[in-house]
Amino acid sequence: MAEGKFTKADMISAVCDKTGMSRREIRMVLDVFVGELKAALARRCAIELRGFGTFEVRVRKARSAERNPKTGEAVPARPRASVAFRPGRDLRLDAWAAAEGASQAGAGCGAMGGALGGAQAGAGEGGPR
Repeated sequence: MAEGKFTKADMISAVCDKTGMSRREIRMVLDVFVGELKAALARRCAIELRGFGTFEVRVRKARSAERNPKTGEAVPARPRASVAFRPGRDLRLDAWAAAEGASQAGAGCGAMGGALGGAQAGAGEGGPR
């Protein structure tokens, strides 16, 4: 696993190790799950995963973005949509706890054992609110 990254292959391996399911089954479920996320976002639906976070489509309005360097003419930017993610409370608390532990131990993604540290309800004290 690359330092600081947790890839689809890493996810499949972790789920395989924890469940005993075959890699083929896990890959199929993960592909269907990601496909459903993409389809819902294409329909501009918000996706709420309790304890994890919310994905939503945000539309940026049209604006005068930059200038053409040759002519100095303003180049308009069309309205466009982008996907935003807001982490849920549990994820924020776990991430804060993992960040505190990583800063003390100097650990990367692999040292967390597939989870973000398993923070308890009060573990986020001292983190941003």
